[in-house]
Amino acid sequence: MEEIIRPHQKLIAKYLWILITISISILITAAIIHFIIAVAEGDMRVPPYLWMVGLIICVLLLGIGYPISILWVKNLSYIIREDRVSIYKGILTKTQQNIPFRAVTDFALQRTLYDRFLEIGSIQIQTAGQKMNSTSSYEGVLSGLVEYEKYHNQMREKIKVLHPISEALGTNEPGTSGVDNIFKDILNELKAIRKNTGK
Repeated sequence: MEEIIRPHQKLIAKYLWILITISISILITAAIIHFIIAVAEGDMRVPPYLWMVGLIICVLLLGIGYPISILWVKNLSYIIREDRVSIYKGILTKTQQNIPFRAVTDFALQRTLYDRFLEIGSIQIQTAGQKMNSTSSYEGVLSGLVEYEKYHNQMREKIKVLHPISEALGTNEPGTSGVDNIFKDILNELKAIRKNTGK
């Protein structure tokens, strides 16, 4: 049974709060630099060019960033299937990312300050075959979930069905890990191939 999940509209509010926080930080930085220049020159009537630049940056940031975040959330969806999680994302270029449960090694619930304020959460998915040069430590993220604990538990149950012994979630047999079990399976498969080829 497949379950289609859409991120809550609170995710747009989260992105807006992040943009506002960045804008306020830019204006505070401009004010501090303006004050330092005024003190150094001994004239508090320094032209407010820093304020103008700061305001222009903030207007551009909010004017471009907010519509992009609306489009991003509108095109974002997740499907929890029997054997994998599918993440659909993108604005101009649409991407479908499939993460098979058999490759999942860990789930992590993440709730930033904004998430706690808006009562949403994210589930980060880590896999054994993850790219080593990846900028993040997770293969995929399900963001903007209101019922994040429900989906977290639901995916853990699917892992338990697929991995009844190791469960690939830190409850492995003593001295082994989900990754170790995968490497052992690969080694056994290579030995069988070698035996069949007669080498």
